[in-house]
Amino acid sequence: MRTASRIWTLSIAAILLCANAGRCSPDERNVKTDGSPTPVVLWHGMGDSCCFSFSLGKIQHLLQSEIPGVYVHSIRIGSNEIEDVENSYFGNINEQIKHVCETLSQDPNLQNGYNAIGFSQGGQFLRAVAQRCPNPPMLNLISLGGQHQGVFGIPRCLDTSRLCNYMRRMLHRGAYLWYIQNSLIQASYWHDPFQEDEYQKKNLFLAEINNENINNTDYKNNLQKLQTLVLVKFENDTMVEPVETEWFGFYKPGQAKEVQKLQQSVLYQQDWLGLRAMENAGKVQYLSLPGDHLQFTAEWFIENIIKKYLV
Repeated sequence: MRTASRIWTLSIAAILLCANAGRCSPDERNVKTDGSPTPVVLWHGMGDSCCFSFSLGKIQHLLQSEIPGVYVHSIRIGSNEIEDVENSYFGNINEQIKHVCETLSQDPNLQNGYNAIGFSQGGQFLRAVAQRCPNPPMLNLISLGGQHQGVFGIPRCLDTSRLCNYMRRMLHRGAYLWYIQNSLIQASYWHDPFQEDEYQKKNLFLAEINNENINNTDYKNNLQKLQTLVLVKFENDTMVEPVETEWFGFYKPGQAKEVQKLQQSVLYQQDWLGLRAMENAGKVQYLSLPGDHLQFTAEWFIENIIKKYLV
């Protein structure tokens, strides 16, 4: 999660430098039959928009500099960037994902498949797209700081962030109240380890896409269609609690101190989502880097994301 002011990570000078960097030979999996590169879909985080020049607009420019001719679809919810920011806080995430699925299915540039990059909460939202909407096919999913087992900790806000501070007040009132689940995006992945029963019964999004309160075999089968699931953790993240959620870990039930890794969880051991099978097949990649939430350089992004998974 993030506020718009925390998105600055890539300098113009770095982008110009990296645009001239050497590139690996294209991976045939990332080249379409007509010879063009595989398209990329982006979904931004909390408090951001699809197209701000200082955030995802900069990422789009970097992708297009490093992958000549690539088509980039940056998801926007709303008719303009301001509405997009507001909708990253307020609304029903299941309705938003349905809208995104319809938009992607109607985009002629994506019909042969695409790679996806989710930034912060956009990571788990794009995973829901992969699980619910297999057409057009998502090939690789890269989650940068996504909260795949949810969060239990109110995200920090700048004093000037009215929307973020209002979101914090609503979470304090009761994250599992029906009207908050249906109107506050961050409540959709609020995971209270002291109220596991409430979470599994009343959470309208995360518990469902993690197959915790249902057994949706389509979710499991569709996720396993990914070529690669890349989970990126920011080691000094002060926005996300616990940080291990970025690698599908979380607090052990009934307390909020001891964290268990994905491999220790019932989700993995009973393979509710197929993650164990994917890991055994080498289809889950765990990356980590020092720094706070979504703090990375253009050079790191090129070497560790673009060259490895997108070209």
